[in-house]
Amino acid sequence: MIITWILVGIAVLVIFWGISVYNGLVALRNRFKNAFAQIDVQLQRRYDLIPNLVETAKGFLSHEKETLQAVTEARNIAQAAAKTASGDPANAAAIGNLSRAEGVLGSALSRLMMVCEAYPDLKSDRHMAQLMEELSSTENKISFARQAYNDAVMLYNNGREVFPASVVAGMFGFLPAELLALENAEARQAVKVQF
Repeated sequence: MIITWILVGIAVLVIFWGISVYNGLVALRNRFKNAFAQIDVQLQRRYDLIPNLVETAKGFLSHEKETLQAVTEARNIAQAAAKTASGDPANAAAIGNLSRAEGVLGSALSRLMMVCEAYPDLKSDRHMAQLMEELSSTENKISFARQAYNDAVMLYNNGREVFPASVVAGMFGFLPAELLALENAEARQAVKVQF
């Protein structure tokens, strides 16, 4: 009889431990999903600023249509990738596609900034200066949000990979999360705005 009670006690402890680990993994997964939502807000702000930036620059850069078109196309691709990733931040492929699209967009914006520096009239335009300041501020916010997201992903991945929690993670399908890293070294630099 005592052995039965001991076995029942051990089983109850294992069940409570499993519930605790499961709940902890759910909390970590929700934390990194929330962190991605914060990135998504800042990315959307940037995507909203870019058309205004391109439109303002168009009047001054009429013979730089290729650069303006590249920025617009990169923005549209990145926005679509962000929409897909925000639907399921746990999807590693979607996060990878977003990383690549953001790298291309960062490169296109850097090229636009270099072109803009060659035009004194554009640099002195009040509306352009305001847009550039907003874009620079948004880039900083994106950088901080990306860092918070990657920290949350690291905590989640560590939580699901350590033994014995990895057993519970495997049983309930807690898949690894993908870090949001920039693919292209040029895009790792914040867009520099100098007027």
